[in-house]
Amino acid sequence: MNKNVNEWIESHEKELIHAVKELCSIPSVNAPAKDNMPFGENAYKALSKALEMAESYGFSTKNYDNYVGALDFDESLPHTLDILGHADVVPAGEGWTVTEPFKIIEKDGRLYGRGTSDDKGPLLSAIFALRAIKETNTPLNKGVRIIVGSDEETESLDIAHYFKIEKPAPMTFSPDANFPLINIEKGQFRGTLSKPRTKSADLPRLISLDAGIALNAVPQKAVMKFEGLDMDSSKKAIAEISKKCGVEVTVTGEQELTVIGESAHASTPEKGRNAGLAALELVTRLPLADSELISDIRIILTLFPYGITDGSGIGIKMSDKESHDLTCTLDIFHIDENNMEFSFDARTPVSATKDNCEDEARKAAESSGFAFETPGIIPPHVVPGDSEFVRTLLSSYEDVTGLKGECMALGGGTYVHYIENGVAFGAVLPGIDTHMHGADEFIDISNLITAEKVYAEAILRICG
Repeated sequence: MNKNVNEWIESHEKELIHAVKELCSIPSVNAPAKDNMPFGENAYKALSKALEMAESYGFSTKNYDNYVGALDFDESLPHTLDILGHADVVPAGEGWTVTEPFKIIEKDGRLYGRGTSDDKGPLLSAIFALRAIKETNTPLNKGVRIIVGSDEETESLDIAHYFKIEKPAPMTFSPDANFPLINIEKGQFRGTLSKPRTKSADLPRLISLDAGIALNAVPQKAVMKFEGLDMDSSKKAIAEISKKCGVEVTVTGEQELTVIGESAHASTPEKGRNAGLAALELVTRLPLADSELISDIRIILTLFPYGITDGSGIGIKMSDKESHDLTCTLDIFHIDENNMEFSFDARTPVSATKDNCEDEARKAAESSGFAFETPGIIPPHVVPGDSEFVRTLLSSYEDVTGLKGECMALGGGTYVHYIENGVAFGAVLPGIDTHMHGADEFIDISNLITAEKVYAEAILRICG
């Protein structure tokens, strides 16, 4: 390990913290395009700020039509390593207790706020690692490029635009997951069940229900509106669901109930408390008039039972040794006077196919009376765990941290999903849940510094 580089990293801790606070304060959630800002004004501001920081550190930068930015260590060197991060974030959501989502604070050795761990903090760790090499005059003989995206959390149209212009490097890693290293990203299977609603004038009745703000996150909040419901006679059902599901149910308006659960990334739905499913369970226990809607809600709960995240309800439970269990979570809920619609997100192991996954889910939905739509399965991404590139990254991790380096499978997807010889490498250390995509997202400052050292060591071994 390079002593000068590590000393530089340690001496610039406060500057890294300041940079994370500054970049994370921009609420860079995807929004409609406007004025040459393809993902909205705040995504543009975050991308611009990241490039502005890089330029102030002495790097040459490029802006690809406000889709993606890039910074190079030395453009004259042969293009060898790409590091892909992103400056966009998921919506803030609700339930924050430590700070406001975009008011970044330092507390108990942690930085709290949206984007601190996904992915602005890790992105800046990578930038500062390259800066440490540059400012200590440590030579490289191969080129390193850090790519900053602004649409990773939605459709990744940014990186698709970039690769229409540039070719990927022979080796790529993304600081957008967990250490030690992700060499398998599961496939993704999403679907929507829908059905027209038969109107009923019988009271009391459910008028509407909405939950979920992103398909890749367990919904934290659900809002239900009723007609003719006696709130006093509902207290027993509310208490039962609150206890069973671990959620908070409150009266938030005349004839309105709100359920607050706990969000989680769709790749780890077992870590959340699904407010949408809890709300459906509550509806079935409230003193409402019998109706086709109530029957349909009961069916949805058999297809997606509360607390069951293995896809067994819709017939797609599966597992394999290489990539482990399928996960499935119902994340978008909408019921109004005329229609009902529910969308799920499943992360599929290598063994998933159209026959055993897509066709089975369709059969379960349609036999239950719902229309079913899906874009199909996105295939998994696999990089051999014994490749020289992977072995180099893992040895860098082991030597810096003293921890065992090993390959893992990930339910979440990153930019490298479609890039040959691309892996996810950190930045979150093992055993830490940083509440990515949830309330009170954080990153340990010591984690950022460790990641910085790991990235610097990996860059030196690959390009030095």
